[in-house]
Amino acid sequence: SEHLQETGIPSGSQDKVSVPDSGLEMAEPQVAVAPVVTSKLSVKAPEFYPSGYNQNFNQNFADSSFEDRYDGYLTLAEYVQDFLNHLTEQPGCFETEIEQFAETLNGWVTADEALQELVELIYQQATSVPNFSYMGARLCNYLSHHLTISPQSGNFRQLLLQRCRTEYENRDEATKGDESTRKQFHAFVLFLAELYLNLEIKGTKGQVTRAEILQEGLRELLNALFSNPLDSNLICAVKLLKV
Repeated sequence: SEHLQETGIPSGSQDKVSVPDSGLEMAEPQVAVAPVVTSKLSVKAPEFYPSGYNQNFNQNFADSSFEDRYDGYLTLAEYVQDFLNHLTEQPGCFETEIEQFAETLNGWVTADEALQELVELIYQQATSVPNFSYMGARLCNYLSHHLTISPQSGNFRQLLLQRCRTEYENRDEATKGDESTRKQFHAFVLFLAELYLNLEIKGTKGQVTRAEILQEGLRELLNALFSNPLDSNLICAVKLLKV
């Protein structure tokens, strides 16, 4: 089973990397159901709603595939956030475009800081954008099997579980917090449930298993929700049981 350890999240990588030139300008990202989530790590990353924001973003994306639309990006945050927003708008594109996305990341995410930032970007999208928890969990599962970088601090899956543990350890305080704090915590709980269902771990003999540490964590999260029986906590507990 995975051993979760607390970890700090360092500043994100700002390496300049170019995605293969398609001759097209970069599309500005958009999230229809919630404000765009930007990385807390890349303080120098450009805003995602620049002047000249394209209101026809969805139609433009429908006219060509994701990987064919991109010229160059200055930061990892820009590229990843655009893809996350694209999946939010068009979840059906996951199967056709995830392989290209992972290949691009393997050429880009070559340092520990970049991997930490990637984990944080996906975590924030999955816990801040409504209805992205399932897609975020699927994305995490794919990347856990296809990203090649594995620094001393941990591979993608290990860093993801460490990030989740940070929220998990604040469960008692979160269930007693204000409405905003509880809402954020509830989003984390449901994302963790999706991770349990979708995150596949290959055993030493090639068998596929679930991350049992997540099952244990979900039981404790349920206990925390029921121990502070506010209406919103109970609703979250019911949703968790229905996942």
